[in-house]
Amino acid sequence: MRAPISWVREYARLDPSVDSRQLYEALIRAGLEVETIDKVGPQVSGPIVVGRVLSVVDEPQKNGKTIRWCRVDCGPQANATASEPDAEGGSRGIVCGASNFTVGQNVVVSLPGAVLPGGFEIAARKTYGHISDGMICAEDELGIGDDHAGILVLPETDDDGRALVPGEPAIPLIAVLDEVLDIAVTPDIGYCLSIRGIAREAAQAFGAPFTDPAGLAKSPKKCPPSATLQSGTFRGPQENKNSAHLSMTQTTNEADSAGFPVRLDTPGCPLFVAVSVEGVDPSRLTPLWMRSRLKMAGMRSLGLAIDITNYVMLEFGQPIHGYDADRLSDGIVVRQARPGEHLVTLDNVDRTLDPADIVITDGSGVIGLAGVMGGQTTELEPTTTAVVIEAAYFDPTSIARTAKRHKLPSEASRRFERGVDPGAAYAAAHRVADLLVELGGGRKLAAETVAGAVPEMPTQTIAAELPSRILGHPVPQAQVEAILRASGVQVSADAATLRLVPPTWRPDLVDPYDYVEEVGRKIGFDVVEPVVPLAPAGRGRTPAQRVRKALSWVLPTAGFTEVISFPFSSTAEVEKLGVGADDPRLRMVRLANPLADTSPQLRTTLLPGLFGAIARNRSRSLDDLVLYEQGLVFFGPAGVAPIPGVEHRPSTAELAAIEAALPSQPRHLACVLAGNWLTGLNAVPSDWSHAVAFAELAAKTVGLELAKRAVEHAPWHPGRCAELSVDGQVIGYAGELHPNVLTAYGLPPRVSAAELDLDALIAAAPGAGQLPSLSTFPVAKEDVALIVDADLPQSEVAAALREGAGELLESLALFDVYTGEQIEVGKKSLAFA
Repeated sequence: MRAPISWVREYARLDPSVDSRQLYEALIRAGLEVETIDKVGPQVSGPIVVGRVLSVVDEPQKNGKTIRWCRVDCGPQANATASEPDAEGGSRGIVCGASNFTVGQNVVVSLPGAVLPGGFEIAARKTYGHISDGMICAEDELGIGDDHAGILVLPETDDDGRALVPGEPAIPLIAVLDEVLDIAVTPDIGYCLSIRGIAREAAQAFGAPFTDPAGLAKSPKKCPPSATLQSGTFRGPQENKNSAHLSMTQTTNEADSAGFPVRLDTPGCPLFVAVSVEGVDPSRLTPLWMRSRLKMAGMRSLGLAIDITNYVMLEFGQPIHGYDADRLSDGIVVRQARPGEHLVTLDNVDRTLDPADIVITDGSGVIGLAGVMGGQTTELEPTTTAVVIEAAYFDPTSIARTAKRHKLPSEASRRFERGVDPGAAYAAAHRVADLLVELGGGRKLAAETVAGAVPEMPTQTIAAELPSRILGHPVPQAQVEAILRASGVQVSADAATLRLVPPTWRPDLVDPYDYVEEVGRKIGFDVVEPVVPLAPAGRGRTPAQRVRKALSWVLPTAGFTEVISFPFSSTAEVEKLGVGADDPRLRMVRLANPLADTSPQLRTTLLPGLFGAIARNRSRSLDDLVLYEQGLVFFGPAGVAPIPGVEHRPSTAELAAIEAALPSQPRHLACVLAGNWLTGLNAVPSDWSHAVAFAELAAKTVGLELAKRAVEHAPWHPGRCAELSVDGQVIGYAGELHPNVLTAYGLPPRVSAAELDLDALIAAAPGAGQLPSLSTFPVAKEDVALIVDADLPQSEVAAALREGAGELLESLALFDVYTGEQIEVGKKSLAFA
């Protein structure tokens, strides 16, 4: 939210001595994330004045151009110092190339000595046979806009009806010099997505008077006169003499008057206010003060009627939508969308609606996506003369989900999903109508519509000493009451308790501790002494944590480099591994809102992420790569997890249903090797044996030895793939990758890889991470050589040795495999240490 400080000061009567820096610091202490203070306005200096064109002579030139020799009245002082004053000393001569102004009009003149944006200094100079004694300026030359097609022509009078006088300073008439607070509004303080909310916080921070533009601070049922706006020499709308009332207790879904017909057919819209204005002059332009403020707030000027709705949205925090009354058919009905319905929104996109979307309809069908964006069929156009103004309240969760579902964030949805003030809807609708009357020459119809009612706010009772106890800082009960009342809370107090009802603009005040936080924000968390809670006694890291910590030391020490990749993938990525249709790695979890359409699912294997790291490094001429990663993988659930309500703690059955629907999330460990294992003159290429060694090292870290046997398993090369198991349970695979996989991922030849289920590995070693007991006897090392059948796996021989050695065995390793003259055909010698 970008908030011009002059706008904030209109409602927060801050002392003139309070500068922008003090305001910035006070708002930060109050919990607002104020990021910057930006100075806005044209960066000019020197004499820039109003000039009245007295005469214009068109003079064709030899180069084909036509220049205009103008006499301009720039005021008595400027005229008297002209280089070539006219006979009566009443003007200056200026050469100009633009043709969009005529005699008698007011223009902006930069006199000699003025400096325009970019350091462009104005001086009298001879050109086209004349001394041009200044410059008649366009918007882009003054730095107040992008229009360079013609001269900036001023009106005959300012917004107060005062006639412009030649020679008076022009900058205050064409631009606003101001400072703008750039605030990152967090979801819990959505009311600060408005000048009204920020001004209230500023006033409370300095103990200054606050004027609520909606009049809700004194009476929630009354909409008082609009406040007079001021900005430099420009004033906004004058006081509206009308006062109107909004019933806070009405409960029907029918309109309470004969205004534009409205019917509410969904609980997602408890309130809808409609006010009509006719006779709007479409030729009226948005006044400068409004255009400037919209621009400072980060919004473009789109025409008077739309600008007014945007202006009031920024001022009140209440999104407003205007309909062209002549394009509406029958009455408005607010309901849920029906299957198959479509809407072309204002961004010219045809959207298929979901039954969970709240829509605005008329006799022609859907005309708006409630709380998000209107439709094209009833949008305000440059020729619109009759407007139906909508100010409604929609369910925040529904709007948030609709905006995400259609990938259509908007200024309106940002506010609705954080919770707007339903009590301000009536006042905001009339504020728009009053501005259309004053600035657009329209006529507000007496008949209006208020369908539904302002929802009741929850009542909470807290102990008066709760803020002091939780904050650890003494806050007297009187101060607590004063803070909460200044925040708009209705407080009923006795000696020990406070009965609290939050204002309609504070949907975040529900829990007792919400009020504690509010008190803490307002007294300043800097006065609360930070106390670090004592950690309860524990048993240190879990076995799994100890193993992961050990691997983070052992594997890099062995020469592997750890990488961390995104956990997002796609079915197409997994299919490139050459897996079968029934492979569990294709059972993927789809994300509702993926960061990229190319990776809409969660990974089921770490290998594609490592392949991507290999490819990226090779594109940067790093060819010798030994990478590993440990992280979670996700296997799709049988169903969708239920979403319980927030009114109470989920039941045991609900928690069990959520748990059952969660995907399986084991932790895997994987490596990929490409290029050389050792570099230099005695380079050693990496191969399948290094991938197997990686797995053996990981197993040894948890005190296990792996059994290995040759298998066929994607994405490894048939005949060069080892299945790795512990006590008959398969925990991974290692070997050389299939050539087709290398081609699919753009990898070099002879790349090897390994992937293990780390959780299964840890589970197979219940004493993982524990220090072994130290023997009181010296080590006894024995070598055993056995002649066995050539096709007998060495793992079975090792298992037999391990079983026979019993509990005294500390380590067992194969160090030699021999076949030769001394060994008969079909046999081999296995030597173990």
